Amino acid sequence: MITVARKYVFDFDSTLTRVEALDVLAEMTLSKREDRDEVIKEIQHITNLGIDGDISFTESLEKRIRLLQANKKHLDPLVEELRKKISKSIASNKEFFEKYSEDIYVISCGFKEFIDPIVEEYNIPSERVYANTFTFDEDGKITGFDEKNVLASHNGKIACLKELNLEGEVQVIGDGYSDYVMREAGIAHKFFAYTENVHREKAASNADHVAPNLDEFLFVNDLPRNLSYPKNRIKILLLENVHPVAFDNLSEDGFSVELIDRGLTEEELIEKIKGVHVLGIRSKTQITPRVLDAANKLLVIGAFCIGTTQIDLNYCLKKGVVVFNAPYSNTRSVVEMAIGQIIMLMRNIFPRSVEIHNGQWNKTAANSTEVRGKNLGIVGYGNIGKQLSVLAEAMGMRVYYYDLEDRLALGNAKRCNTLEDLLNVSDVVSLHIDDNKANKNFIGDRELHQMRDGAYLINLSRGFVVDIPALVKALKEKKIAGAAIDVFPEEPRKNGAFKTPLQGLTNVILTPHIGGSTQEAQMNIADFVPNKIMDYINTGNTKDALNFPNIRLPKQSNAHRFLHIHRNQPGVMARINEVLAHYEMNITGQYLSTNDELGYVITDLDKDYNRDVISALKKVEHTIKFRVLY
Repeated sequence: MITVARKYVFDFDSTLTRVEALDVLAEMTLSKREDRDEVIKEIQHITNLGIDGDISFTESLEKRIRLLQANKKHLDPLVEELRKKISKSIASNKEFFEKYSEDIYVISCGFKEFIDPIVEEYNIPSERVYANTFTFDEDGKITGFDEKNVLASHNGKIACLKELNLEGEVQVIGDGYSDYVMREAGIAHKFFAYTENVHREKAASNADHVAPNLDEFLFVNDLPRNLSYPKNRIKILLLENVHPVAFDNLSEDGFSVELIDRGLTEEELIEKIKGVHVLGIRSKTQITPRVLDAANKLLVIGAFCIGTTQIDLNYCLKKGVVVFNAPYSNTRSVVEMAIGQIIMLMRNIFPRSVEIHNGQWNKTAANSTEVRGKNLGIVGYGNIGKQLSVLAEAMGMRVYYYDLEDRLALGNAKRCNTLEDLLNVSDVVSLHIDDNKANKNFIGDRELHQMRDGAYLINLSRGFVVDIPALVKALKEKKIAGAAIDVFPEEPRKNGAFKTPLQGLTNVILTPHIGGSTQEAQMNIADFVPNKIMDYINTGNTKDALNFPNIRLPKQSNAHRFLHIHRNQPGVMARINEVLAHYEMNITGQYLSTNDELGYVITDLDKDYNRDVISALKKVEHTIKFRVLY
């Protein structure tokens, strides 16, 4: 096979750096002027007109320099500022610039005075940098530019590249008009529109390939890169109106993210999930075996909630799909709602509110009591139950709790040995139990009749744990004085009509599954879950995964990382290492964790390796999934 020699021509502003250098210079030189913001805005406007080809570059340059009022003394601080503004994916792929230095050129309409010291750090010498140069007066003031320089003229990049007469395939990487016209003029073979910092529609629509980052450019050209697979090619689907912060976090890390504001039916999801690498859901979307069978590229599911009954965790395990949830992020929100509901119920506030909304004034203390000195029974003493315990005790309540696990009491809380003991002693019972299917109708007719007469029931856990017909009966018979129900056995996929037998009953507070729905909780979840997803995609970490062996990995550097997921069968690990030994791979670190069904092994190796080793590892018997990082 004949290898075609290539030359790579990079733009500087908004490509190698995240900014337009003259805009940064303007912010420095105009800092003390009262009209600073207006002048900077005008400079940016002129910059964009020139970049898009709406005015000639010469005109753009002349106008900007006139407005800048810059001096030679500003250039060193400018270089220091630009060093902080190297494009993220450029900075992470220094190896490419070092290895292919002789094939890399910078052709820019910017200025060598600030470009040379920046690209020198990327092993690009001054003789391969083609740019304008400033002119100065005797006081060092920038008066203009060398007008004889070919790059000072309109379409100067075309003339410059033509003069260079580079051999082989010439690829141009840039963000504007002056870059793509080189390919249009026939002197460059390909134009890559670089959109990591700014997306210019004219450049993108005239590109052979849109590169959201340097990783994509290097991947397409099969060149050395920091990531084996560009993040922009990893497709993430977020459903059910997940908080926008999650979208921002994942997008900013470079992933391709689609946001849908509702849950999808099984058939809709089967069609939509093809080609998706990461799926984010809340409580409504059901992840069934049929969905998982259709998910041909799925690596990870993020549940932006606590519960995971909507996800077939065992089948995810068999398919090698990691699942994360948010077990702590909305704890405080749920607890505060429980405290509010305790007070609302015991003060009989809800019936009084309904009356006054209906035009009836009924000032009375009947059935209205303080919470201080009353007994709170907490069923489920996990993260939420414990925090509720502390806050309730601070209000003067006596706290009792029941949990199947042996959990340490906080404060003065007392543990009950049986559920019946707790129900017998409590003035208010608050449910905070998990989504185990065995907990269906955990509170039924028998348990309701074990409660104190006139007690209250709060359910902020799972809809199916309370037998609703039994609760309706207990309320109508005045066995219990009131209830607050936030979760229901069946809940609609989207907002709209809803019916429950509890509607219309006195002193019953009904809310639409909003216990954890505060801005703070949703933002916490939108931070926590994406961080777990990104950590797994970027490094292979499975810490806090619900269904996978948990591995916390050390930071990896200057090596490839192989991630191998396999059925937990004897001999698989030995076979993996046989393959690595056969290809003379030098292992710098290896980490293995297993559970009853699955093994997860991570191997760090020296940079150079025979690519046949990847094919061989994928063929190891019992392999479920394999991928390479870096």
